[in-house]
Amino acid sequence: MTPVPGGEPPLDVDALQARLAAAGIHTLCVQFTDLDGQPKGKWVPLHQLAAVLAEGAGFAGPSIRGTGLPRQGERSEYLGRGDPATVHPLDWLPGVARIVADGHVGGRPFEACPRRILRRAVDRLAARGWRLRTGIEPEFFLLRRDAAGRWAPADAEDRLDKPSYDLRSLARQGGFLQALRRALEAAGLTVLQIDHEDAPGQYELNLRHDEVLRSADHLMLVRLAGRALAEAHGAVFSCMPKPFADQPGSGLHVHASLWQDTGDGGPARNLFAGESSDPMHPQALSPLAQHFVAGLLAHSPALCALAAPTVNSYRRLAVRRTRSGTSWAPASISHGPNNRTAQVRTLADRIEWRLPDAAANPYLLSAGLIAAGLDGIDRALPLPPACRDDLFELDAPARAALGIGALPASLAEALDTFEASALLREALGPEAHREFLALGRAQWDEYAGHVSDWEWARWADA
Repeated sequence: MTPVPGGEPPLDVDALQARLAAAGIHTLCVQFTDLDGQPKGKWVPLHQLAAVLAEGAGFAGPSIRGTGLPRQGERSEYLGRGDPATVHPLDWLPGVARIVADGHVGGRPFEACPRRILRRAVDRLAARGWRLRTGIEPEFFLLRRDAAGRWAPADAEDRLDKPSYDLRSLARQGGFLQALRRALEAAGLTVLQIDHEDAPGQYELNLRHDEVLRSADHLMLVRLAGRALAEAHGAVFSCMPKPFADQPGSGLHVHASLWQDTGDGGPARNLFAGESSDPMHPQALSPLAQHFVAGLLAHSPALCALAAPTVNSYRRLAVRRTRSGTSWAPASISHGPNNRTAQVRTLADRIEWRLPDAAANPYLLSAGLIAAGLDGIDRALPLPPACRDDLFELDAPARAALGIGALPASLAEALDTFEASALLREALGPEAHREFLALGRAQWDEYAGHVSDWEWARWADA
């Protein structure tokens, strides 16, 4: 029997291995997430399950982006120790099951492992008897190169200026979308909806809410499955936040609510639910939820580095007209009842955080969300006035007159606020905070030194 964290009964590894073998599983995909939010791992024969659970699959630590580990010595070895609760078959890879791993280095949990970072945040909530449930809505593009070698929507007929909810393109990409849904549901996820988003080639999945750690695991499976299945269909599953300048970008909206078990065996209590079930009512959210949102807004300039982690992210966050008429991306420090133009859309029993984009690391993002929200609760921060206006119709002076601040306009600006944030340094830990900052600075420096086609076209013959 193998002990399982969290006080659960010991795991019978032999029985688990026998069940997997009986289901035709012969290989484990031991998957972890690097600091950039990319799924990584290796394949391990099923007969090594006990070793994966006890010691972990071995990796060269410095070969993983964002670890900062040395090339020699005990701390050069990164062990991905599998979480048995995450074992599920990969529908598109017969005989293979994914198991999500936590990083261990030098015989101890690796504090800069993104999943470990979120575990620490979850532990902070548990110490108060609370749990965070999140529902993540990944948006993505299906792309391929055209005859001229330029990136374009995979569906060449997907050309509407206002393509939201277009059923024709949805049907044309039905083979991929249904294969993705089947793969996710075979792994235990519940897909609530699939729709065409507001740009040609752009789609969205709605996943049922779950405990925050599981939701992050689910998002990584979406990326893993989406890329493999899109490739099989001759396309590219793109998490690029803003592929096309004249189109909306891809968000990673997070619906969130805090819950507390009653202790008497009854249903858990939603701590965000207010006195009214009407999302437009001022008391739709509880006082605790209002403090949580206030903390989220107060720290949103620094959180921007986690929620919008690429130079391309800030093309999405800019308030510009698109062919569909709007960007759907917040550029301000704002909240409002059922207001999709605000950074935080408040509802009757939850909030929707609309800042994050498709490139964000869900573990770091969620850890930052928890840290900022708890700071708002602990300091009883007052919630700024709600905005009921269409913020995309207000210019900068009008927003300033309402006391609505602006988010960082570039990755460099976001990294400056991230670097100065003691809250996020503590939430991520000094190692991950340092490495995330270094990777971001290197990205910005490479971008700043790049000469674009636009510059050639404008000044080559000047």
